[in-house]
Amino acid sequence: MLGIDQDPEVAARHKVAHGNFADLKTIAEQNDFAKVDGILMDLGLGSHQLDDPVRGFSFQREGPLDMRFDASDAEAKTAAKIVNFYPEKDLLNIFLRYGEERQFGKRITRAILEHRKEGELQTTLELFELIKKALPAKFRFRAGDVARRIFQALRIAVNNELENLEKGLQQALDLLLPKGKLVVISFHSLEDRIVKSFFVKEAKDCICPPEFPVCVCEARAKLRVLTRKPITASEFEIKTNSRARSAKLRAAEKL
Repeated sequence: MLGIDQDPEVAARHKVAHGNFADLKTIAEQNDFAKVDGILMDLGLGSHQLDDPVRGFSFQREGPLDMRFDASDAEAKTAAKIVNFYPEKDLLNIFLRYGEERQFGKRITRAILEHRKEGELQTTLELFELIKKALPAKFRFRAGDVARRIFQALRIAVNNELENLEKGLQQALDLLLPKGKLVVISFHSLEDRIVKSFFVKEAKDCICPPEFPVCVCEARAKLRVLTRKPITASEFEIKTNSRARSAKLRAAEKL
């Protein structure tokens, strides 16, 4: 079995390969895994990362606006760089696309731009306070939910999570042997949508537009979907691990 983790601390502690889904095929080949019987992709961040204030993932703890999965990569962008220097259009797009914060995304973007006139946002709690103040008074009781979406959006942007997932899925399919299983656990709708779409596309014999009278793509199904609907945690599991509530598991078999 080959384990891979983007966080170098986790990789070293558990003696697994350090790397990203986007480089799955290269990492596998470097470790003499040419073809494999199964691949499990456990997306998102770990509880140890969320609970460590130094990593800057949580708005409930004081920490730097970092959010890098691989904190050893000094060249990688951080959440601080995004909120303090990205143009208004790009910042708003991140909040809308990755956080799906359509109700207050513009207000928060404008509040960040106004804050830049005074100085940079440095910490997670500074950003949380700004988000809270940006909301209309009658909606401030929802500040935690809004902040969760904004922090999620920044984390996804910092780590290029969705783009890396798309690359990783295709490489996983290439690595699998016939009848090999691909299992993916996602933790928010954006990830799950990508996985579902990939499975549906690769399970079709033809991907031509419906209006085409005959098939010209010559595509052939490469997967058989094993989960018609995503598998979710039981009530018992949620009681013992509340963070499992949002987990969705999808599985497919290579033809």
